Amino acid sequence: MSTVLSVKLPDILAKELRIFLITEKYKSFFVQKAFESYLGDKADLQVSLDRLRDTSDSIISIEEMRKEIGL
Repeated sequence: MSTVLSVKLPDILAKELRIFLITEKYKSFFVQKAFESYLGDKADLQVSLDRLRDTSDSIISIEEMRKEIGL
């Protein structure tokens, strides 16, 4: 199922979006992909911040990390 969403874009972004239409994709395709990317980045950031603030999570040196991953 899909939800219709109206989005107001600054002229500069709307112009860039029109350029992408050369690929014959719909505007909504690019807006959807942008939202997916943004939300994925936000989720990754939240996981990183949670790990950073977790005092029970051990901290290792860069040398230890390289050794663990075989570099």
